[in-house]
Amino acid sequence: MINPSFDEIKKVNNSRYAIAMIISKRARKIQEGSKPLIDSKGKKPVTIALDELMAGKIDFEMDENSLDAKK
Repeated sequence: MINPSFDEIKKVNNSRYAIAMIISKRARKIQEGSKPLIDSKGKKPVTIALDELMAGKIDFEMDENSLDAKK
């Protein structure tokens, strides 16, 4: 999945900021050597992280001050 619509993404979270933070933190972990959680056609860490999020493979906690991805 290369370009999901925001209607699909907002099922995960309504906040565009929260989604951007979740994906960027996961992409950074992939770039640092973490193995992808799914087989993705994407080659770039952000695309892989977005595919993982849409597949429901990224667990995250939200509070007032930060977002922490569990994987």
